[in-house]
Amino acid sequence: MAPLKLDTKKKPMVVVITGASAGVGRATAQAFAELGSSIGLAARGRDGLEAARRDVEARGGRGLVLPVDVSDAAAVESAAATLEQIFGPIDVWVNNAMLSVFSPVKEMSAEEYRRVTVVTYLGYVHGSLSALRRLLPRDRGIIIQVGSALAYRGIPLQSAYCAAKHAIQGFCDSLRCELIHYGRNVRLTMVQMPAMNTPQFGWVKSRLPRKGQPVPPIFQPEVAARAIVWAAFHDRREIYVGWPTVEAIVGTKVAPGWLDHYLARTCYEAQMTDEPEDPTRPNNSGPTCTASGSHSLAPDWRGWPWDCAHEGSRVDCQASRFARWRGETDPERPSNDREVPIDLDAGDTHKESRQGTFIPIQR
Repeated sequence: MAPLKLDTKKKPMVVVITGASAGVGRATAQAFAELGSSIGLAARGRDGLEAARRDVEARGGRGLVLPVDVSDAAAVESAAATLEQIFGPIDVWVNNAMLSVFSPVKEMSAEEYRRVTVVTYLGYVHGSLSALRRLLPRDRGIIIQVGSALAYRGIPLQSAYCAAKHAIQGFCDSLRCELIHYGRNVRLTMVQMPAMNTPQFGWVKSRLPRKGQPVPPIFQPEVAARAIVWAAFHDRREIYVGWPTVEAIVGTKVAPGWLDHYLARTCYEAQMTDEPEDPTRPNNSGPTCTASGSHSLAPDWRGWPWDCAHEGSRVDCQASRFARWRGETDPERPSNDREVPIDLDAGDTHKESRQGTFIPIQR
């Protein structure tokens, strides 16, 4: 995958990433490290964090291990203070930590909903509050919320996770309005992701009869990392990563009832592999965490036409097709709705719609 082409003449950034020990968080730490950033790596599992720190340092960045459960607001605040004492003022805060449970609603417990919510939703709130305490007095910096198409479209068997992502979306809308009202220069963006090939599907609690998987088509976490780093340099309200994210978000606005029936019919099998699940395997719903690594499947996996595991991934021309469908083809029009260059690979474009920026990528 070609490197990001961004303006790195400015001083290296100080970045905080929650959920940095595995998956999208770890891939994002690697991407920021390639820009020489100093990165606070926050998560519960020290072993995974130490491995992430080695990744960061091997790529030219500096890493600081911050073992913290984001459900503890005081611990998040302490981690932020520690980071600034060592690396200096924070420039970018990436909220990414998550929990989920694969289960029908009727089999869920109140405690499971509470735990998923306090990590996946309140963890973002706690991180945002700690970031705002530092960014607002300086009137600069950005908070990046790692979202999902599921922030707009709930699916069966992941009700707790979908609800938390919806809550993050509402929180961001409120906070964004307040920042605009007070005329602050602190930026806020939410990067809505498609299905990702991360280790979460091997460690979340599951009541499924077979092993869980993301709903295809599936993207590699490096795609998410590129979008997150790009967001740090560009002022966008939202970023949609991958055409499936656009389809899910637009589809639920246009035909929500039809999607209810479609997902009821297809989304049970789509979330399971052919391998039987081990009901006794450990999971990370408790206070300890063993998550590590960026990928679940092999990094060179080619199982779906939308994965981006190969070299030379490019932003797809479907952005242009969508623009033509909407009648937005004039490249000179002075509007945020026109196509503009994106510095990922020479010739790539992104498309910002009225809903936000999306980056459809295919091989």
